[in-house]
Amino acid sequence: MHYSTVALIPARMGSKRIPGKNIKTLGGHPLIAYAIQSAKDANIFDCIYVSSDSGRILDIANYYGAWCIERPIAYALDSSPDSEWIGHALPQIGLCFFYAIVRPTNPFRTGGMIRRAWEQWDMKSIMKAVEPVKQHPGKMWRGLNYMNPYINGNFHLCPTQELEPLYIQNASLEWRLVFGQQATYQPFYTEGYEGFDLNTPEDWILAEALIEKGYAKLPRIEKEPYDFTTV
Repeated sequence: MHYSTVALIPARMGSKRIPGKNIKTLGGHPLIAYAIQSAKDANIFDCIYVSSDSGRILDIANYYGAWCIERPIAYALDSSPDSEWIGHALPQIGLCFFYAIVRPTNPFRTGGMIRRAWEQWDMKSIMKAVEPVKQHPGKMWRGLNYMNPYINGNFHLCPTQELEPLYIQNASLEWRLVFGQQATYQPFYTEGYEGFDLNTPEDWILAEALIEKGYAKLPRIEKEPYDFTTV
């Protein structure tokens, strides 16, 4: 098969801080459904793939319209780097030129955001989604009984707004080139809650509150929610 542009959604079963996170229900659907839907809404991808070590996750992914790649457990450990599951997935897809990593942990990412990043990407570098840091390292300290500034100098004496603008990556999106990619990184600046990561139970509670109060919206899914009573 030949695909020009594909979405890769990594969704292993193991998650210690939020057990079963990728298929935990949020807003009526399992979390992974929103990653699949946002990739569909972008109207960019020739195909959408989910890589998982779990048959149940792959069954849910198939229900919501994604193709499935069964990932070896050895590539689905807490310590497994992206390079392992990507290296396993790409040969099974066939020839493709561009791919985006669309992680399930960002429920408020939209198809419009993915398209915006695609249009900004130089198609040479790795594009990573980033946002301004909330706690600047210039205000950080190290040590137990006695402390020293984490960054040498008197940055801790400066108003935060006078410190160098710094950014932290979030997990909402990456764009990569399969062949001829340069070892450079291009930023994609997320807006609002686009880069909101679900990593802890507190994050999940906040996400539910944002939805309830109308501050953030999930991608609209027309299908009936997946029936978890099916085998």
